[in-house]
Amino acid sequence: MNIIKKFGMPSGASSAGMAAILGLGGLMYGVQQSFYTVDGGHRSIIFSRIGGIQDRVYSEGLHFRIPWFQYPIIYDIRSKPHRISSPTGSKDLQMVNISLRVLSRPVASLLPTLYRQLGTDYDERVLPSIVNEVLKSVVAKFNASQLITQRQQVSLLIRKELIERAKDFNIIMDDVSITELSFSQQYSAAVESKQVAQQEAQRAMFIVEKAKQEKQQKVVQAEGEALAGKLVGDAIKDNPGYLKLRRIKAAQNIARTLAASQNRVYLDGSSLMLTLGDERFDKATNTLNFSSKKK
Repeated sequence: MNIIKKFGMPSGASSAGMAAILGLGGLMYGVQQSFYTVDGGHRSIIFSRIGGIQDRVYSEGLHFRIPWFQYPIIYDIRSKPHRISSPTGSKDLQMVNISLRVLSRPVASLLPTLYRQLGTDYDERVLPSIVNEVLKSVVAKFNASQLITQRQQVSLLIRKELIERAKDFNIIMDDVSITELSFSQQYSAAVESKQVAQQEAQRAMFIVEKAKQEKQQKVVQAEGEALAGKLVGDAIKDNPGYLKLRRIKAAQNIARTLAASQNRVYLDGSSLMLTLGDERFDKATNTLNFSSKKK
């Protein structure tokens, strides 16, 4: 008031100006509070102090509300990951530690119902309980060994039942996958011992089979050598010229080997079967043929 008197302003005018300023400020504040923004990947519902939760769901963008009487509740409808672990028992009473990674999001059109039943922390309220329930029911249908060998089938069954169970709470499961599957130390040691025993048994079977094959190979080889010897004997007995032909071939091989060598070798030609025209060889051959025919 002293400032107003100092500048000589009437008291009525000052009161009106102050009221106008306050009114303008209140109007600006009311306009600011009357609008709110829904970001991308979000949805909102309105709580009214008169009627409670409204059934309409507001999409992304700028929206109007009545200040103080209404305020928005915003939900993130994008998929969020959750990792949940649960110890459970298999069909053969083995303890299994299994972990799931799930991607979940709310049903956007049913957000008012979801808020009335579960609130904004619906995932923390619902997911641990239904995941544990589904895991225990599915794992109990398989033996411990089947959980390893039929892992894909187990994962598909868990996903199917979990999607159906989440629908009761207006939750969508976009993905369900097994991230960890482990057993107790005693069972793991037993499985390892079994695998070692199977490998040793297979190795022993391989050794036995190899010995059988080697034995069969020796028998076949001996039979082949005996047959070859018989054929050679028959050829010598029936045709005296066969032995001469073999001698000529042997002499050719020896001569070829000596010709390719860089050393100078002086040997008796008769000992190397190089004297093809020697009468002694023909006489010995005729004697051998005569002996064979006499027998």
